[in-house]
Amino acid sequence: MFQPFFLCLRKTGVPVSLSEYLAFLAAVDSGLVTHDPTGFYHLARLSLVKDERFFDRFDRAFAESFAGLEAITPEAVLAALNLPADWLTANLTRHLSEEERAAVQALGGLDTLMETLRQRLEEQKGRHQGGNKWVGTGGTSPFGNSGYNPEGIRIGGESTHKRALKVWEKREFRNLDDDAEIGPRTLKLALRALRRWAREGASTFDLDATINATARQGWLDVQERPERRNAVKVLLFLDVGGSMDGHVLAAQALFAAAKAEFRQLSFYYFHNCLYEDLWTDNTRRLTQRTPTWDALRRFGPDYRAIFVGDAAMSPYEIDAPGGSVEHWNPEAGRVWLERACHQWPRHLWINPVPEDQWGYSRSTAMIRTIFDGNMVPLTLAGLARGIKELR
Repeated sequence: MFQPFFLCLRKTGVPVSLSEYLAFLAAVDSGLVTHDPTGFYHLARLSLVKDERFFDRFDRAFAESFAGLEAITPEAVLAALNLPADWLTANLTRHLSEEERAAVQALGGLDTLMETLRQRLEEQKGRHQGGNKWVGTGGTSPFGNSGYNPEGIRIGGESTHKRALKVWEKREFRNLDDDAEIGPRTLKLALRALRRWAREGASTFDLDATINATARQGWLDVQERPERRNAVKVLLFLDVGGSMDGHVLAAQALFAAAKAEFRQLSFYYFHNCLYEDLWTDNTRRLTQRTPTWDALRRFGPDYRAIFVGDAAMSPYEIDAPGGSVEHWNPEAGRVWLERACHQWPRHLWINPVPEDQWGYSRSTAMIRTIFDGNMVPLTLAGLARGIKELR
């Protein structure tokens, strides 16, 4: 019965395999989730999606395949059971002592609860509140909400004791947008695709090779191998101040993620455009600067150069000597950007401004041209595109 769901996932671009689909069927068959739309949703996503980037596509396929689940709302339940809405309006919350809670008896399982609920609805003639039998609110009845029962059916309201065997309420699921700005965790996942592992540096004990060598030689022959390390070298240039103040949290999250993911990471700050000086401490940027020429000579072409900035500035700051807003620059910013792109052929500009707004800034188009079009937005989809270029 879930084959259309599987085909819908494939159609929407979720890379789900047959083995994952069979694991999902086995999980459903085992009874891990019953009569719970939310639990079924999470079980399906856990079984069928192996990458957070596809959560939004999964949600679209889920909504298309199980559109009827969203109809299970308190209003729908009330309509199906011919239950007036004001019966389940909680005007009173019952506070019970430990002794009173211990005295409340469970009816004994879901089947008994459902049968008893059917009988109560046939007998009940009005709204009840604070009781121990009828469908209502604020009491010890197994049916309704805002009360207490060790085994009940919550209809509407909010969970207070987390003891209901079955819940009828509306659940909302929000899609993940791969064009939305992302946080530190998903930034790490996106940057991780750039890592490349190589064996270098200190040696570690190789158990399998030691066993093989000992068997061949007839005596203990300890074997070692170089430790696997992240071999990608990243050079990060971060625009600070001015119009970047509104993007400081996004830039900070990207910086933290890069430091966590790359062992060989060096970074510098600049303002608006690259000029003859850089700095590594913003509190001392006027007294402790590094000539840009030093960075160009120190870091070889095997480094990936990543610039982070909104690229929003006066065109003169890029094209004209003396165009900087802070000092007199003998050479135009364009000259320094072109030198950087030549020194580090694998280069990328990450822009925290949404891509559909880039056209409002002439300077953004100028820098994008200098970087051979390698400018991406600071989103999950944008980073995936940029990482592909850097690789």
